[in-house]
Amino acid sequence: MENAFTLSDTHRQFRDSLRKFAEDRVAPNAAAADRDSVYPQASFDACREMELPALGIPEAYGGAGADMITQAIMAEEIARVCASMAVTLLISKLSMLPVMNWASEDLKQAYLPKVASGEYQASYCLSEADAGSDVASMRTRAVRDGDDYVLTGAKHWITNAGVSDTYTVFAVTDPEAGRRGISCFLVEAGWGVEVAKHEDKMGLRGSPTAGVSFNGIRVPRSHLIGEEGQGFTIAMHTLDRSRPTIGSQAIGIAQGAIDAAADYMRQRTAFGKPIADLQGLRFMLADMAMKTEVARTMTYRACSLIDNGDPEGELTTIGAMAKCFASDTAMSVTTDAVQLLGGYGYTKDFPVERFMRDAKITQIYEGTNQIQRVVIAKGILG
Repeated sequence: MENAFTLSDTHRQFRDSLRKFAEDRVAPNAAAADRDSVYPQASFDACREMELPALGIPEAYGGAGADMITQAIMAEEIARVCASMAVTLLISKLSMLPVMNWASEDLKQAYLPKVASGEYQASYCLSEADAGSDVASMRTRAVRDGDDYVLTGAKHWITNAGVSDTYTVFAVTDPEAGRRGISCFLVEAGWGVEVAKHEDKMGLRGSPTAGVSFNGIRVPRSHLIGEEGQGFTIAMHTLDRSRPTIGSQAIGIAQGAIDAAADYMRQRTAFGKPIADLQGLRFMLADMAMKTEVARTMTYRACSLIDNGDPEGELTTIGAMAKCFASDTAMSVTTDAVQLLGGYGYTKDFPVERFMRDAKITQIYEGTNQIQRVVIAKGILG
């Protein structure tokens, strides 16, 4: 793709307008959402006004059909002020990727327009207590019964649990077939999805996370996504296409920390001058910025592979690299930002301690960074 790593004028204009929107409409709600561990509804309502939920949905189903770089910019600019709101927007797209790529036309017509408008939100249900990175060990079962499946089991660490209207659920339909016995279903919350107590988390405290359980829920056969036994393929195909936006979320967190640290350094004085004049601190900031820019470029490359249909089959490896490097960078950069603010960085009066706590999860979800390294090495060695 020509100019894959150079933003177009349209991309720059979108970034500039979204940055102002995020600072005006999302940032004011971020600290309270984190402090009180409450869903920032006002921020989501503002994002609906900006039609941000529509970005990742095809135009044929009421979406904007935006390219992946545009979606990455959105994730970064929202995460720059509120990582919880960024993941809220990303999780519905993640949950709808199986619908977009594998579901029947009827399911697409029924659900994608509602997610695009923000009327519906969605969750992705893959992880279990003993089946996180080891997806093939899942125990949730779906048993065929006439025109329905009976769904029984539980999923853990479900983002947006209790807020979402639909749940994309992976379950075993053939226990003897290993990963080839997993299937994928679209389940409505009102069919009996039970939500456990929300987790009291270190970071992303404005994004609800909880276990969900299915105690004999009847799911119509029409809500099977793809064919029986395609679930593992669907899950891996989906994660390959969502990991770059987790990289973008991590970059946004890092950039927010850099901006906050730079502002503080200009204002804080020591030894009779702004600490921005101290070479040791300037070098720290420069290193933070360099790593973040490298992570951004890697992520844009992964996004461009998605936009171009991954012609050489590089996405699995490059997407894992982007997610892994960007999230490691976010953790490093936010830790240094706290250090640059000294004692103030350790207090909730400044946002860098929130950025540091939020950064940690980007190294864990959608595949831990240890798993990403397994994927990368496999891509190199075969």
